[in-house]
Amino acid sequence: MVTKLAPTHLMAARLTAALLLPVAAAACAPTVKIEAPDKPIEINLNVRIEQEVRVKLERDVDDAIRNDPALFGLPAESVPSPAKGKK
Repeated sequence: MVTKLAPTHLMAARLTAALLLPVAAAACAPTVKIEAPDKPIEINLNVRIEQEVRVKLERDVDDAIRNDPALFGLPAESVPSPAKGKK
């Protein structure tokens, strides 16, 4: 046996369903939590600085070649003169 609802009851039922549906959908939404870590953040700065050492070594070798080219088996005429601005 099917009972018929009065038009006002039907509207109230639809209104209630329309109001409860978004509330029920919002209750199922996932939650995102952001928490600070227990340990401090570690930044590893192992940087190799070899350019400075290499430049100094190259300058020392250039000076040694200029001072005594025969030590390296070079004729004195083949040794370039020091470049401008180099110390």
